[in-house]
Amino acid sequence: MFRRLADLAYRRPRTILAAAFALAVVSAAFGAATPRHLSSSDDDFQDKSAESFHTLRVLARETGVVPGPSILVAVPRGQAPLAIARLRRDPAIARVRTLGTRKGRVIVGGYLREGSPAGAAARRLKGALPGVVGGPAVASEQVRTQSERDLFRAELIAFPLLALLGIWIFRSVVAAVLPLAAGVMSIATTLALLRGANTFAPISVFALNLVTGAGLGLAIDYSLLLVSRYREELARVGPGLEALRTTLATAGRTVAFSAVTVAAAFASLLVFPLGFLRSMAIGGIIVAPFAGLVALTVVPALFALLGTRIDALSIRRRPRDSEGGWYRFAHAVMRRPLPIAIATAAVLVALGLPFLGVRFTAVTAAVLPQSASARQVQELVGGSSTMHVLAPSPAVAATVRTLPDVASVGAPRRVGSQWTFDVVPRAGDLTDRTKELVRRLRSLPGVSVGGLTAWYLDTSSSLLRHLPLALAVLGLTVVALLYLVTRSVILPVKAVIMNALSLSAAFGILVWIFQDGRLEGLLRYRSEGALELTQPILLFAIAFGLATDYGVFLLSRIREAHDGGLGNREAVALGLERTGRVVTAAALLFCVAVGAFATSSIVLVKQIGVGIAAAVAIDASLVRALLVPSLMALLGDWNWWRPGRGRG
Repeated sequence: MFRRLADLAYRRPRTILAAAFALAVVSAAFGAATPRHLSSSDDDFQDKSAESFHTLRVLARETGVVPGPSILVAVPRGQAPLAIARLRRDPAIARVRTLGTRKGRVIVGGYLREGSPAGAAARRLKGALPGVVGGPAVASEQVRTQSERDLFRAELIAFPLLALLGIWIFRSVVAAVLPLAAGVMSIATTLALLRGANTFAPISVFALNLVTGAGLGLAIDYSLLLVSRYREELARVGPGLEALRTTLATAGRTVAFSAVTVAAAFASLLVFPLGFLRSMAIGGIIVAPFAGLVALTVVPALFALLGTRIDALSIRRRPRDSEGGWYRFAHAVMRRPLPIAIATAAVLVALGLPFLGVRFTAVTAAVLPQSASARQVQELVGGSSTMHVLAPSPAVAATVRTLPDVASVGAPRRVGSQWTFDVVPRAGDLTDRTKELVRRLRSLPGVSVGGLTAWYLDTSSSLLRHLPLALAVLGLTVVALLYLVTRSVILPVKAVIMNALSLSAAFGILVWIFQDGRLEGLLRYRSEGALELTQPILLFAIAFGLATDYGVFLLSRIREAHDGGLGNREAVALGLERTGRVVTAAALLFCVAVGAFATSSIVLVKQIGVGIAAAVAIDASLVRALLVPSLMALLGDWNWWRPGRGRG
């Protein structure tokens, strides 16, 4: 297959590039409106088989009103009648209630009719109501618009940095432009494909920044790997078909395996029933193979056209030999493999220790910047949100009034064959006392509960229940793919263990920063004292795939050297020499591409950007430079063991 790709790129480079350019233009035009089409609903974070979701759906269906106020308005007392009148005139609002007074402002709630578009109502009412307007519907719209602005800002920051770093890495303007060109095409097509996928399954707007950042980073990484190998072949055999064939048969094969590995890591998120995680999975399944496809078609076509001109506009070139700095560093590590392996593992474990004290929270308007009206209203309202209870008879309400930590119980109302009433807890949302109250309510015969704390309990239970299957899918898939690359049983298992260590360190860093409230000034956020509930699962799947990606880069080159007749240590040293600079550069560029989303005004996106950048940086430095060569030296010829082969 790779030979045919090389032949096609050599014979038809202009045709390939013209088709790619046309595809990029069409994709850019179609994908420009993608952010406006993606979902920003609370349903993205719901397990639709959960009791809390089912309770709210029954109430909405039977009463015709969505439980809980979707629009919240905080107004001075004199403007409250005006806000109430405006809400009542809106066709999407079924009920209007005054919910009390906070800090001298009256809080007015607007309840949506079942089936009314929440986004359209929020856009209409946001500018028409006096005071500060918030609530879940407004928060969803503000998340959507903020995500679009953040994406533009991140790209504005990332591209100049990537261009400068590319020139520094390649020592050539032309060589540096190739990965960026692949990255631009990857972003354009990713946006278009996300919009297309959204017509079949709603894609969460939260996937937008991560998926486009990953697409940019992967396309650049894959192009970087191909450019580096092509330069080696130019030095060995000169420009022509042989250089292209060797490049694609070696680096091209690695790119293909890497793309499949990253896509498989994303695909493990399909196990979870939350729309948010499934959106990330769909986005990753789209973007990783397409980034690989761009690298395997467009970049070789550019090689065929440019030949030795790939080094045009050279800044400075340094001759490389097989015994450079990385080669000597690898041998230095392998001279003392045991203490280095123990020390590196200890550092990774120490970095991961803060994760033992992790706390979780829900996605609310608190993920928005403080300038957002939805966040201002949420902070003003504070306190405890209402629980919605379904019960078989009105007598249950009297029993509930006697439970500890109940502040008030509303009057029971009949809904179909059941009864409903609202419960306000004494303690705040997601506190241990409120969680225990939900459990007590659910222990009553025939009672079901909805609301924020009930959602949290259901969602955490759902994630834990599906986690073993997701881990099994991820682990087995990665082991199988790495076996195909290395033809070893030991190396894939060792890679999984090392990935787990580096990810635990990244988790610890996330807790240290975002939960403990450090670097708030630098990162421009305010800590909620917890991480969003899905963050560890999301980060584990994505960063695990990316860590394996860099492992494939290194292990495939080590195996190539070993298959060429070199001993274990010499193959490791040569493999690290050939890939050390490439992996470091690829990780640096990827950290810039994804880490740019640390500038996002949405805390959830900021956590994702920082977490992935930390995981990639740790993997490319501590793991690839120290742990891999030290462990390979300790295992010796056992690295290459597989059933029926033996050692060596």
